Amino acid sequence: MRAPIVALLLFHIFVAAGNPQPTTEAEFALARKRMVEEQLAASGRGIKNPRVLEAMATVPRHEFIPEAVRKYAYLDEPLPIGYGQTISQPFIVAYMTEQLEPKATDRVLEIGTGSGYQAAVLSRLVAEVFTIEIIGPLAKRAEADLKRLGYTNVEVLAGDGYKGWPARAPFDAIIVTCAPEQIPQPLVDQLRDGGRMIVPVGSPGAQELYLLKKAGAKIEQQAVLRVWFVPMIKGAE
Repeated sequence: MRAPIVALLLFHIFVAAGNPQPTTEAEFALARKRMVEEQLAASGRGIKNPRVLEAMATVPRHEFIPEAVRKYAYLDEPLPIGYGQTISQPFIVAYMTEQLEPKATDRVLEIGTGSGYQAAVLSRLVAEVFTIEIIGPLAKRAEADLKRLGYTNVEVLAGDGYKGWPARAPFDAIIVTCAPEQIPQPLVDQLRDGGRMIVPVGSPGAQELYLLKKAGAKIEQQAVLRVWFVPMIKGAE
């Protein structure tokens, strides 16, 4: 998810001025626990799936972001990861994951690897994760971080996510973490019968998060949340 960089920086300055931020592994672990309890599981936010909450409590978000902003890892904010991209706020990661209803046997496609954090969360919940990132250096860095941290059921591809990953299709679920103007038909085609897709659609400032369910030739879709994601980058035709 995207927020204006100036607003992010002002927010961080305000927070840093009044609140000590974590720097040690023990402090990061405590901050992660508080993130789950206060930001995700709290009654006002309503993330209820215990498997999703456990994954969010386990995956070290601070390991997937640049050193300069690592101390803000467990605030419920998007953070810059370079190349004009951001890591989504924890609530959005948890919400999108929960909406997919992940099962232990699922094969999941992610479009927009970014930092690799969303893929790491999914890897705790499903059998296999296939993730595509169009920005080569980000794909390389995410792949290295995922391997370093032991997420062995994730495969990373540097390529055009709009086209999906036909060689690995079909998928039980697809999650898109960047916003196309319209739902990409190649992704719909690669979704297994009975599969689910969560995708933000629209231009910045006017995006809706859609949940799709595929039943034969029929696609059921509903808007579930107003969001603000970085636009999807398409490769050359």
